[in-house]
Amino acid sequence: MLTMNFTRPILPETGFVRLPQILSLIPISRSAWWAGIREGKFPQGIKLGSKTTVWRAEDIRNLIERSR
Repeated sequence: MLTMNFTRPILPETGFVRLPQILSLIPISRSAWWAGIREGKFPQGIKLGSKTTVWRAEDIRNLIERSR
């Protein structure tokens, strides 16, 4: 018998997460995520470089809890 084990993506208690980690937890497209930031629906990211943005894990956890 074939058993499939699905694991939920893990969000760390503290620290930073990148966009692919967030999108694995929240079913939304990249463009909708960035539009939500512009509209103030989602938390602002922290720029680490010209092409690198991270979000506080606590902010993403709060966003998920608010949406439930």
